[in-house]
Amino acid sequence: MVRRLYFSLLGIVVLSTVLLTGNLIAGNVPSLGLDLQGGASVTLQPVGEFTPSALSQAVDIISQRVNALGVSEPEITRQGNNVIVNLPGVNDQQEALDIIGRQGELLLRPVLQAGTLNSDTSTTIPVADTTVVDTTIAATEGGPGSMRSRGAATTIPSGTETTVAPTTNTAAPTADAEASNILVSEDITDPNVNSVLLGQNGEAFLVGPAGATGKVFTNNAQAIIENGNWTVTVELRKGADGDDLWNALTTQCFNRDAACPTGRIAIALDGKVISAPTVQEAVFTGGNVQITGDFSQSEARDLAKILEFGAVPVKFEVATVQTVSPTLGKDSLRAAIISGLIGVLLVIALLFVYYRMLTIVVVGGLLVSSALLWSIIALISRSNGLALTLSGVAGIIVSIGVTVDSYVVFFERIKDELHAGRTI
Repeated sequence: MVRRLYFSLLGIVVLSTVLLTGNLIAGNVPSLGLDLQGGASVTLQPVGEFTPSALSQAVDIISQRVNALGVSEPEITRQGNNVIVNLPGVNDQQEALDIIGRQGELLLRPVLQAGTLNSDTSTTIPVADTTVVDTTIAATEGGPGSMRSRGAATTIPSGTETTVAPTTNTAAPTADAEASNILVSEDITDPNVNSVLLGQNGEAFLVGPAGATGKVFTNNAQAIIENGNWTVTVELRKGADGDDLWNALTTQCFNRDAACPTGRIAIALDGKVISAPTVQEAVFTGGNVQITGDFSQSEARDLAKILEFGAVPVKFEVATVQTVSPTLGKDSLRAAIISGLIGVLLVIALLFVYYRMLTIVVVGGLLVSSALLWSIIALISRSNGLALTLSGVAGIIVSIGVTVDSYVVFFERIKDELHAGRTI
């Protein structure tokens, strides 16, 4: 029995040491929250009519945008109908606030050229007598219409019984489109100018002005399995703002005129191409659009969700903006650490006076417990993105007090047993 206890004690000590050493070598440290690191807290208040499902979807889209900023450990929560966005350690808070507040729009843009990014400045797209570096496009062999990737898809009208593969037409863009200088805007979200947008797997697309927006679709899109492949279907709205706009754009792309020489439509959200299907029919008369391709289940569902909701489905206004300076956060952290150390030292001093050498057991136990706690917090921060806040530091201090209290109860029980004539 005693040997088993020794092995258990040794195992815990070894485990805590290995975890602590591993985290230190890997550079894992607890991430600090807004109140300890400083940053910005934005309260978004919905305006107009909205549904609970639309509000939940809006929170998901905002979370994706904030994560795309590279913000360390952002926190996006709901308080009633308001959305609270905490951005700890933001370097450019104004940029973060602009992206959070931006409504975003799903744009349907004709693809002028498609390929991959070309860092070779000898192949460029002329832009007002200047060379655009690192945003130029190297055309794929056989013309932009011949490329196909996981994100590429084929658009066919609903009701067609067979799935048509993406076209392998090697026709190049028209001579006018190739010869003329193509002006490219740096604002990738401007729907009225040409832009270079990135897509899946390093693809790049030179797209023209948007021919339509996501408003041509109804909020009724779904991912289904058809002929053994994942397919996305979405319903078109009726009228001038719906299927009329869509059919005008698809007619251009199907005919491969100068406005859409590749025959492809880029579905772009927030300046990123989600999918670039090839148009297989000029006019869609069935009221539905069917997109097929080499989709996985998650890709098909994500595309359906984007087509269904498009941009943020709820309009927000910024209700309040609070900024916590890094200096204030550091002061709070320093005050918490100092208060915790003073409390621990006072307790240990009292234990030395009362329990003498038994206090060494308490100190050893606190060291092992602290190593385990620090390692767990560091691992969770690295893997799940959780951040340590001031309230969390207070909780750690309370846990240390509970640990010491347990030792006191244990020692008092030992004293009672010894007074009763029993041995350790």
